[in-house]
Amino acid sequence: MRVFQSTYKGRDGATRKTARWYIEIRIESRPRRVPGFTDRKATEALGRSIEALARCKAGGERPDAALARWIEGLPRKLRAVLARIGLLAGCRAAALEPLLSHLDGAADAAGTVVLVGFRQALAAKGATARHVDLVANRARRVIEGCGFVFWSDVSASKVMAYLDGLRADTLDEKGKVAKRGIGAQSFNFYLAAFKQFCRWMVKDGRASESPVAHLDGLNVRTDRRHDRRALTVDEVRRLLTATAAAPDGFGMTGPDRAMLYRVAVETGLRAAELASLTRASFILDGPRPTVTVLAAYSKHRRQDELPLRPDTAAALRAFLAGKLPTAPAFNVPTGHLAAMLRADLKAAGIDYRDDAGRVVDFHALRHTAGTLLAATGAHPKVAQSLMRHSDINLTMSRYSHVLIGQESEAVAALPDLSAPPAEAVRDTGTAGPEPAPARLALCLALSGRKQVAPVHSGTQNHRDMTEGENGEKPPEMAENGPFADAGGEAGIRTQDQGLSPDNGLANRRFRPLSHLSARFACMGILPDPHRLSSRRTFRGI
Repeated sequence: MRVFQSTYKGRDGATRKTARWYIEIRIESRPRRVPGFTDRKATEALGRSIEALARCKAGGERPDAALARWIEGLPRKLRAVLARIGLLAGCRAAALEPLLSHLDGAADAAGTVVLVGFRQALAAKGATARHVDLVANRARRVIEGCGFVFWSDVSASKVMAYLDGLRADTLDEKGKVAKRGIGAQSFNFYLAAFKQFCRWMVKDGRASESPVAHLDGLNVRTDRRHDRRALTVDEVRRLLTATAAAPDGFGMTGPDRAMLYRVAVETGLRAAELASLTRASFILDGPRPTVTVLAAYSKHRRQDELPLRPDTAAALRAFLAGKLPTAPAFNVPTGHLAAMLRADLKAAGIDYRDDAGRVVDFHALRHTAGTLLAATGAHPKVAQSLMRHSDINLTMSRYSHVLIGQESEAVAALPDLSAPPAEAVRDTGTAGPEPAPARLALCLALSGRKQVAPVHSGTQNHRDMTEGENGEKPPEMAENGPFADAGGEAGIRTQDQGLSPDNGLANRRFRPLSHLSARFACMGILPDPHRLSSRRTFRGI
């Protein structure tokens, strides 16, 4: 590499040097000249970068991250020079082609695709044509609105400023709002589409990093423009009844539209999924009627099989009779579905928009399906499976609404707090007889039975517990002792009276006086013996 100043002859014939410095570099054994800057050091730094780029091209390697960022930030004129001398070919397509070419792809005069674009990549992943157009057109609007031509032109601040300008309302000559700006949700849709395009550029190796990856969307709860509501059961019945008796419209008869709405509410299928159904999609015979949505038309690209109510299956059997297996089940009007439902709602006396600003469009029928599932008490996981949501929060938060009257019923089920407390009721004597406590029941049970116990167990421990040091009974166990019952019988009986689990003496070996302590515990004199250690004796209490 050589850095130099070119010379020229002035009008006076004197030889002079140019203010700009130049770089001379050999590429494939041929000298190439690249214009630099008026500063020599800046030109030398440019020359070193061009040398590194030339080495990558000669070795068939990809530029590293630092070199890639340098390429993407080159001025257009310098980028054109490097492309003309062959240094940028195959290294970074983003530095050569306009952004719209990366978005839509490029073809030569013969129609051969020379550059696969973002649109083709989305279609290759299995996205529907409608989804591809929606995302690509949103990204295109941002690119053209911000004036981006090449990748190096992309600026995060410009994107946010442009989208913020779209939110502004358009005023007429009188200062009134002629057209409202986009809402927060639409703002996020445009931003998400452009960020998706930039991520694809990085993943496809056309750019090193996305300059808009750090941008965040707006809080949609602060600016709701199109909130949906769910229909109540009575409203659904009114809609179906009125539509079934309505005249033809929008290419469908009244009964056809009523059956479409019924299937939409009971299955939660989306408009595009309903339009894809054929006669073969339904299995109406047998104990478990179902409807199947093919993976090509399902939003999550999986084949879905949903159960049908038996009465709905019977109605569909008559509705689909005579149709070929490949015939569409419903003649869904393309582009007029919302207008069709709005007309039928009006005929049924149902407001399209309620006092809270919530609307009933065709997708609100799917909201109705999720809400009715929640109202029936279905388990959240079952509702999530039927709604085919990947996140249960979407099922419970977005698609489950509170129906009219549910809040009143829930409040009415609360306990009556105006009633007097239990103590006041007992003081007035209106509470009725109190139930006998468990301690009283124990006392009555003990006083009504005989106390029996063995006097010979064949073990030294038993004799130690029932006899004193001289073989005499302790005073506590003597007849007519302090623990004799009212009939003069002592608390310890002889073996001939037997031992049974019902007389409370089964644990005499470990708790010899538990039957006595239990009696006094129930009278409130001693604590409950069952709460004491089994190794404590009556003297130790």
